[in-house]
Amino acid sequence: MTASKPLPDSASAITPQKWDLTLSSPCKINLFLRIMGERPDGFHELASLFQSISLRDTIHFSKKSPHGSAPDQDTLECDKQGVPTNDSNLVLKALAKFRERTGVEQYFHVRLEKRVPFQAGLGGGSANAATALWAANVLADKPCTNKQLAEFGAEFGSDVSFFLSSGTAYCTGRGEVLEDVQPLPQESLFIIKPNEGLSTAEVFKTLKMEDCSDRDPRQLLDKMRAGVISAEYVNDLEVPSFKLLPRLAELKEKLKDAGFKNPLIQKQKQLRPENFGRTKVDLI
Repeated sequence: MTASKPLPDSASAITPQKWDLTLSSPCKINLFLRIMGERPDGFHELASLFQSISLRDTIHFSKKSPHGSAPDQDTLECDKQGVPTNDSNLVLKALAKFRERTGVEQYFHVRLEKRVPFQAGLGGGSANAATALWAANVLADKPCTNKQLAEFGAEFGSDVSFFLSSGTAYCTGRGEVLEDVQPLPQESLFIIKPNEGLSTAEVFKTLKMEDCSDRDPRQLLDKMRAGVISAEYVNDLEVPSFKLLPRLAELKEKLKDAGFKNPLIQKQKQLRPENFGRTKVDLI
């Protein structure tokens, strides 16, 4: 299995504009997600096994010339409606953070080709932010180590640092404390995204600790490592997600009836393996 760090993408060959760098930006799933308690800073302590997968966005980067249009600001375009292209987008936040922490005064024009669905718990925005940090570092002649980039990312997104890891990681804290895990056995994966989405803040607001599992996350990790994968899916955010969007519970039951052994509902957010154990990924 290859790493989750962003890598060059062949899509650059079909884009009409000449770009300085084109990268894939993969998403991830949570193979289990335990919420361990509330923290004094208002976040929740979690323990989760993150796995990057082959479903990805493509991002193109060009360095801005000091004599060109809007030379002292980053600009972002996207091929999908509904994706913000202002300063609220994590790509632009990442580029600003890179300048703030390095002192490198380079601005960029960015095109985001979005394939990862939003509000799906797949970490697409965080992946895009990690890709932007990686790209800025490459185009600035690599003033930072990968560890430093991960530290920058953790300042504005809990799971950004994961997308600069090896692709499979046991994550604790807010999701920013990573322990690399060896690639897992092969599994087939289908991703089904309803039209509706859920706000992460609302899901955590609805969470009640008494509804959470009592499974030991380290034992879950050991079983995953041993190859007992589909039988060990645990996600403590399923119950609040079902309360907010009952259709998700209905969908899970329909998937079970259709023969899926243990559908896993994704919702967590506080490059790249080409696949999950050489897995085919189908987005339905």
